[in-house]
Amino acid sequence: MRREVTLRDVAELAGVSSRTVSNVVNGYANVTDHTRERVQRAVEQLGYRPNVLARNLAQGRSGQIAVVVPYLDTPYFSELLQSVIRAARVRGYNVLIDQTDGDPEHERAFIAHGSRRLLFDGVIFSPLGLDQQALTDRDPTLPLVILGERSSDGSFDHIGIDDVAASREATEHLLALGRQRVAAIGDQPYATGEAAQRRTQGFREAHAARGLTPHEELIISTPRFNRPDGARAMAHLLDLPEPPDAVFCYSDLVALGAIRTIVSRGLRVPEDVAVIGYDDIEDGRFSNPTVTTISPDKEMIATTAVERLLLRIGSATPPDGLEVRAPHRLIIRESTTGRVSQQ
Repeated sequence: MRREVTLRDVAELAGVSSRTVSNVVNGYANVTDHTRERVQRAVEQLGYRPNVLARNLAQGRSGQIAVVVPYLDTPYFSELLQSVIRAARVRGYNVLIDQTDGDPEHERAFIAHGSRRLLFDGVIFSPLGLDQQALTDRDPTLPLVILGERSSDGSFDHIGIDDVAASREATEHLLALGRQRVAAIGDQPYATGEAAQRRTQGFREAHAARGLTPHEELIISTPRFNRPDGARAMAHLLDLPEPPDAVFCYSDLVALGAIRTIVSRGLRVPEDVAVIGYDDIEDGRFSNPTVTTISPDKEMIATTAVERLLLRIGSATPPDGLEVRAPHRLIIRESTTGRVSQQ
């Protein structure tokens, strides 16, 4: 029978004291980044699992964190959640998952004073229905990490990618291909639509950099970033007197819906209309054609979110709010350059 891995085993492999390993596992802040990374590598290599029950009884914690997202049927969030669960499990935490459907009251319940604190020790939160002011008016004692496009007020951490830069890069790719009428699907010009608005900003900046003005009739709003909205928006664009020859979609699901409409009209992707998406979900890698996309580093987002939340949970004096920009990259596939350039 395999011997249970102990905290001392991790300490010996990492070349640190048992106390240091305990500090890392429990999320305490008084450990250097270099040492923390060394300990985490040793934890993962040995498969160490902390005695969560004993630790929680001693510290008065639940041993669980909540991850709150708008939709579980969106591949981006389901893929992100898998990474969060893995990162939390390695550190001895269980994960509670809740879907809000973007309902403001449901979202507010997770960050209000006295919010279900017996169930979880902190929250990783991707808000959709709450604006910036609502996040400011939350329980200040709740350990909180925000994902997506909401700025930190200094009392929580915010992790996301640079939506403006990523969208500018996506649009520049289409313009560099010589496309003349580039559309955008997914704008959301209301208070809680920051992510969409930043993508529209990047879309505009890419045109401006080439001395171009985007065609306003080609910027289409959608209530969600899903397949049906992408399909409907694309149908509207193709019915215009001068339809687009390329389209930047604010998610891969929107792109898949748009591609379906294009093909159903007897047109070709990318020959007649080039399409680029956003999120790099698995569906886009296996669609026909495969979808060119902006790929955020979901693994880094998830791991950093868990690490920062545990630092907040484990610290008597929570650290100042941190703004973290995860890297992204443009992945070029068939939907913009055809099969020869497939990656």
